[in-house]
Amino acid sequence: MDSLITAAARALAGGDPLGALKRVALRDDASALALRGIAMAQLGDFLRARELLRSAARKFGAKEAVARARCVVAEAEIALASRDLGWPPKTLDAARTTLEARGDRLNAAFARYLEVRRLLLIGRLDEAERMLADLDPGVFPPALRTAHELVVAGIAMRRLQTKGASAALARAAQAAHCAHIPALTAEVESASRILKTPAARLIVHGEERLLRLEEVEGLFASRALVLDACRHAVRNANTVVPLARRQVLFALTRALGEAWPEDVPRDVLLARAFGARFVDESHRARLRVEIGRLRKKLRMLAAISATKRGFALVPRGAQKVVVLARPVEEEHASVLAFLADGESWSSSALALALGASQRTVQRALESLAAAGKVQSFGQARARRWITPPVPGFTTILLLPTPLLDG
Repeated sequence: MDSLITAAARALAGGDPLGALKRVALRDDASALALRGIAMAQLGDFLRARELLRSAARKFGAKEAVARARCVVAEAEIALASRDLGWPPKTLDAARTTLEARGDRLNAAFARYLEVRRLLLIGRLDEAERMLADLDPGVFPPALRTAHELVVAGIAMRRLQTKGASAALARAAQAAHCAHIPALTAEVESASRILKTPAARLIVHGEERLLRLEEVEGLFASRALVLDACRHAVRNANTVVPLARRQVLFALTRALGEAWPEDVPRDVLLARAFGARFVDESHRARLRVEIGRLRKKLRMLAAISATKRGFALVPRGAQKVVVLARPVEEEHASVLAFLADGESWSSSALALALGASQRTVQRALESLAAAGKVQSFGQARARRWITPPVPGFTTILLLPTPLLDG
C-alpha cells in the first residue's frame, strides 16, 4: 500500500474525510475508490459512496477477497446509516465469515456490530444480545469499543435497564475520548441525553407529571398496576399483558384506569372504545362482549366489576392504578419515534421496523406530511422521510420490543 493510501486511511480512521479526499480524490484504483467511498459516506453523500464502493469491489481481483469483503462491510454500514433495512444481511454475514477466516478480526467484529445494530433497530433484542455476547471489546481499539458500548447501552435502554445503560454510556464516553473522533463523542452525548429527558407522562387521579426513563423503570418495579399507553400493555412488577393488537381492549382499559377508583359510565366507554355517538342495544351488547374479553385478559392483574352506571377496575394486590402515557399524544407516534433519530427513512424500512405493511406506513407518512410534521425528498424508491426530534422528549418507549408484540 503506497504512502497516499496509508495517509488517507489514517485520516478516515481519525474522522477527517476531507483530509482523506485531498490525498486520493483524483485516483481510480481499487484502494483509492474504496477510501473515497468511505469518505463520501462520512460526508453524508450515501448514494455516491455506495457507487464508489461497488466500483472498488469490482476492481479488486479474485485473490483480494479480504479487500472485497471490507467493501461489503463499508456498504452495509452505509445501508444502516441511510436506514436501508432491506439490504441483504446474508451478504454481510458472508463478508464477516471471509474476514474471520483470513484473520482480519477487527473488521469482522465491526461487521458483527453492524448486524447487532440492525437487530436492535428492528426490536429483535434477544438476537442482538446473543450476538453481542460473542465479542470481547477489551481487545478492540477505542473507536470499536465505543461502538460496542453504544450497542450495549441501546439494548439496556430498550429493556429499561437504566443503570446498565448509564454504565455503558460512561464507558463509551471514555473510549470516544481516547479515539479522538468528534463524531463518536457527539453520538455518545446524543445517546446520553435519552436518559435525562422526559420519556412519558404519568397520569394518576387526573393529575399528570413527566417521567424520565429511570423513573419509568422504578414505576414498573413498584406495586402499582400500570396501564402502559406507550407500548399498549397492562403490567405489574411480575406480569405483563400485551394488548398492542387489541386496540379496543386497551382503550377500555385506559378509560377504566384514568377513572380509578371510580367507575366509568357505559356511554363514555362506548365513545372511548368505539367512537359511538349514539348508543343503542347493539352497542351495549358489543360492550358486554368486549368487557368479557378484557376480564379474561386481565384476570391475573385485575377484576372488572359492573356498577349501576357502568364498570370499574379493581386491581389485585396493587396499591394503586396509574396510566403511563406518551409525552405527546400523536396518532402516528410510532412512526415519529423512528424518524426522531434524525436519520432519513424509506417507507419500506419503517414498515420492516414497525412490523406493519408498507401501505399502512405510507398512509401514516402522507397524513403526517399533510400536517407538516414530516417531509420527504427524492422520488420513487429513493424517496426518504425525515423530521426533527420532538424538543425536550425521548421516544425510546415508543419503539417496538419483542416482549410486547402480542
